[in-house]
Amino acid sequence: MRSWIEKQRHLIDFIFHSLGRRKGKNIALVLTFTTLVFFLGSVLFFTQALKKEAARLLQGAPEILVQRQVAGRHDLIPLAYGDKIRNIQGVVSLKPRLWGYYFDPALAANYTLLVPDQTPPAAGDILIGSGISRSRQAFPGDFLVFRNHRGEPVPFLIQGLLDPESELLSSDLILISETDFRKFFGLPPRVFTDLALRVRNPRELATVAFKIVEQLPDTRPIIRDEILRTYQSIFDWRSGIMVFILSAAVLAFFILAFEKASGLSAEEKKEVGILKAVGWETADVLLLKFWEGTILSLSSFLLGFILAYLHVFYASAGLFEPVLKGWAVLYPQFRLTPFIDLYQAAILFFLTVVPYVAATIIPSWRVAVMDPDTVMRT
Repeated sequence: MRSWIEKQRHLIDFIFHSLGRRKGKNIALVLTFTTLVFFLGSVLFFTQALKKEAARLLQGAPEILVQRQVAGRHDLIPLAYGDKIRNIQGVVSLKPRLWGYYFDPALAANYTLLVPDQTPPAAGDILIGSGISRSRQAFPGDFLVFRNHRGEPVPFLIQGLLDPESELLSSDLILISETDFRKFFGLPPRVFTDLALRVRNPRELATVAFKIVEQLPDTRPIIRDEILRTYQSIFDWRSGIMVFILSAAVLAFFILAFEKASGLSAEEKKEVGILKAVGWETADVLLLKFWEGTILSLSSFLLGFILAYLHVFYASAGLFEPVLKGWAVLYPQFRLTPFIDLYQAAILFFLTVVPYVAATIIPSWRVAVMDPDTVMRT
């Protein structure tokens, strides 16, 4: 037992001594490996966290949204449509919604104007999101002047700011009363932007949607799950763009691994030959090279993984945030809830650590089975 422990201690000492003799090469390798894991890990973390955030936020969304279509485009829907929909079996509640967009030439940005279901602002007052407040330097007690559908300036008093915790949704949002909304956009009474439905049995969503189209052919029901799948597809597409951009780095890494697998350097061959000459077994040499590759690759993987985690969840993924969030003038400022997808982490591990360790062992085995004299002469 003591001899085995002594042997393992000598092996560990030799591993670190061997790594230290090629310090410059190993540092360069660790930096390259860490950078690769950092960028790929950041993309995976950010994409998965956005998906989780979208799913969490959409939990409170209406189960079905009903929009009216005219010439294939979204149009205002009469309240009479809601009266028909309420009679469909399975519909528990129906709420008409008023919302729209306003282009602000001062920022070249679009605002979303919404009439809230509960406690709307008083006539002439508005509540604004934090993104609008930062960009326009507008705060409670100030006035914002917008031009209505006739081009006339209309002043609104800022009653307050929306909760910063909801900035992911409310950065460009303005809450307004129904009276002001209809006057501002010139909307007649009893027409709305869309209808929000609640259904008694979630398994009947598709059936209810089919009945709505059957009775009102010019409508388009949108199920909440469809919205979630759309967001997930967008995030997957944007993360795919980032992975494609990083494909050059991935390709360079695999070229490095392939070059390492094609054979050892003269110095490394000489080292293996000396070890075999002084009595090391082939298994001992392979164990040495295995631990060398594992220490380098695993330490690089963990370092890159940790840096990617900090970059996404504590630095808001600043290096490529615009690509994954999409183009916008009013970017929301928010911190994602830390989330690690173990499946994605395992894929990243097997795509980086395992190939490098294998590329370290295979050429070492080829040399270790050769005669020591032959190896040291080559």
